[in-house]
Amino acid sequence: MSELLMEMDAAAFERLVIDELDLLPDDMVEGLDNVIFVVEDLAEDGSTDLLGLYDGWALTERDRYGIGELPDRIIVYRQAHLAVCDDETSLRDEVHTTLVHEIAHFYGIDDARLHELGWA
Repeated sequence: MSELLMEMDAAAFERLVIDELDLLPDDMVEGLDNVIFVVEDLAEDGSTDLLGLYDGWALTERDRYGIGELPDRIIVYRQAHLAVCDDETSLRDEVHTTLVHEIAHFYGIDDARLHELGWA
């Protein structure tokens, strides 16, 4: 595991993620359907390489989506962010980028297109 460049407890990090979510444009978040946001310390493999993950069906694939499905999840990994950021400003920027990136996956935008748009 990478050494953390900065420290922030789980509760403070979760508040920061909520703050950044609140700053996103309405048209980006209003279309989210059956999606929850989750903060976890680390990815399942224990690495700090993954900043976030969209776990679910993209809007473009929702024809396979049934009624009563568990919500899709957008996961933000706390320790991964703390390992790449050295102050709160860079942390907020990185969390913002991660949220936009994972929300884009909900809308069916792949990594190649995110690179073209400057979000990956």
